Amino acid sequence: MAANKSTKSIKPKIGLALGGGGPLGGIYEIGALRALDESLEGLDLNDLHVYVGVSSGAFVAANLANQMTSAQMCRIFVKNEAEVHPFHPEFFYRPAVREYLKRALSVPGLLVEACARFVNNPHDQNFLEAMTILAQALPAGIFDNEGLHEYLHRSYSMMGRTNDFRQLSRRLYLIAADLESGETVRFGAPGFDHVPISRAVQASVASPGLYCPVEIDGRYYMDGTLRKGMHASVALEDGADLVLGINPVVPIDVNAAVKAGTMKPGTLTSSGMPNILAQTHRTMVYSRMRSGMAMYEREYPNAEILMFEPTRDDGKLFFSNVFSFQARRMVCEHAYQMTRKDLRARAGELEEKLKPFGVTLRKDLLEDDQRTISTSLYGEMLPLYVSKEKSAESGFLSRKLSGGLDSVADLLQSAKHIL
Repeated sequence: MAANKSTKSIKPKIGLALGGGGPLGGIYEIGALRALDESLEGLDLNDLHVYVGVSSGAFVAANLANQMTSAQMCRIFVKNEAEVHPFHPEFFYRPAVREYLKRALSVPGLLVEACARFVNNPHDQNFLEAMTILAQALPAGIFDNEGLHEYLHRSYSMMGRTNDFRQLSRRLYLIAADLESGETVRFGAPGFDHVPISRAVQASVASPGLYCPVEIDGRYYMDGTLRKGMHASVALEDGADLVLGINPVVPIDVNAAVKAGTMKPGTLTSSGMPNILAQTHRTMVYSRMRSGMAMYEREYPNAEILMFEPTRDDGKLFFSNVFSFQARRMVCEHAYQMTRKDLRARAGELEEKLKPFGVTLRKDLLEDDQRTISTSLYGEMLPLYVSKEKSAESGFLSRKLSGGLDSVADLLQSAKHIL
């Protein structure tokens, strides 16, 4: 899409749209954001016009809008180096014990009702058909993500951050779906900006079947990918001239993956229901996202959307285990390297599209084939950190001073690891 240069010359409005993908999708987005953060000169990921997140993207977008840098997210959520508020992926996978007990207590009543229906109408349905009412005893969700809300509430209540949409200096929209109406809700928009950010994130990541619906003001909300996979249109409607999109949800192309040597033939169909359901979900979300992108080009001809996503031949990424510390590091590193590779491959196209926005590519970093997440976090010289980093812990200080403090912290951490 063509850029409207007259608008950009005044004040370019850059937005970020992050899709879903579960906990590993969030880890992927963090790695991709780290690559973009250091490779795009003139772009400050903590000072954009608008942030839009859905599902795990809501978690990452909320952190960015709350002045947590890509480097800090790598250290906290991937490398487990946080001392103030350590994060564990188990926050996403606590059993919904209360839901289990509630449903178990309903079984006797449902049995009585099933027997009464059969006795009163023996010719309407047989006994087994009458017993299908017991399906109501199944839990609404396997896991309870209340721990995620509690973690974010603590995190956003310290270090100069906020759990209130209205107190943010940047626009943040977290997308969820109203379970009872099927409508999309934008937490952070007028009428929904009184909801705590932590609660909005909890609602947005509540995938059907996995998590119980999240009650907010008497309504029940779930994962916003039920309607769309990324919701880049929200950023465009808010006036963004350039939207950077990260979509971690792509279906695996088995034939391509076999040719690439990342999986063996028959692995997907023999790996059980969870992976088959995951492939089905990814296919539906990806299809809707692609349809939406085509629509955006027609409806917003003067805006620019740059998309970053995984390739479809990576079986190792598809079958990764979020509970594995090593897997989290692998996914983050993989996203980092894949995004760097994408930036190199599209360098000419991207430079032309980014130029009107005052953003250029750091080719010296992109061409460094020895560069990793670790060298990105701990191997930098101080001037680069000062230009790219800020310290969210010292939010009351100026942005430049904040960056310097965070840089010093990074260098001290590097020294700690070396010693």
